Amino acid sequence: MRFALMTKDKPDALQTRMDNREAHLAYINETGVVEMAGPVLDDNGQMCGSLIVLEVADLAAAQAWADNDPYAKAGLFEAVTLRAWKKVIG
Repeated sequence: MRFALMTKDKPDALQTRMDNREAHLAYINETGVVEMAGPVLDDNGQMCGSLIVLEVADLAAAQAWADNDPYAKAGLFEAVTLRAWKKVIG
């Protein structure tokens, strides 16, 4: 089942994101459940959030993945939304 994890960073948190980026990318690679992912950009082209599509068994597995993301553990996010997602194109 696919889930879209959409996050918004706390204000002025770019350094927190950069400090934890390597661990976040390693987590994505190690877990093997991310179908696609990338940062959301602000009007200046700076990273300010994330959009991650997970392929996992259920909502509990998606929530566990989100909770263990190094970005989440570092307190980067102001808001997090996790929703079931249906792939139609691509």
